[in-house]
Amino acid sequence: MQKIATQVFVYASLLFGVIGLLIVLTSGGPNTPDTPLTETLIRLLFGTVFIILPSFALSIAGKYLNGKL
Repeated sequence: MQKIATQVFVYASLLFGVIGLLIVLTSGGPNTPDTPLTETLIRLLFGTVFIILPSFALSIAGKYLNGKL
């Protein structure tokens, strides 16, 4: 379980970085409204956060519990 959680954490972290870069590249600026693409990317960015946090917690918990789950 720890190995799976660690892999999910790594992939979600990479996806977080890619989506963050896409937001920076596609955003209009401080005084312009968000485009539908930017809104979708921001939602995906928040989604990856909700994947990263539990997978990180499971990975750390699995390490300290030595696979007793």
